[in-house]
Amino acid sequence: MNKYESVVIINPTVEEEGIKALISKFTDIINTDGKVEKVDELGKRKLAYEVKKFAEGYYAVFTFEANPELITELERNYRITDEIIKFMTIKKD
Repeated sequence: MNKYESVVIINPTVEEEGIKALISKFTDIINTDGKVEKVDELGKRKLAYEVKKFAEGYYAVFTFEANPELITELERNYRITDEIIKFMTIKKD
């Protein structure tokens, strides 16, 4: 298994319960074929440029171990989730 870090930016209009539900959903997806080491919720931050007409977003960083096949499924879920406005997953050395 490889180590990964995934950053997601959530729509700033989503309420706190919705954010918790999204983080729980993605944690469950990762735990099906990997292991979440930690989840950092960085809160609302101003974006460097507008993304989907939003000037700010709620940042969440997932640090985890998983098989490479899981990344495809995780990013597919990011794309089909309307509340996610931007995401990036990197492999850590």
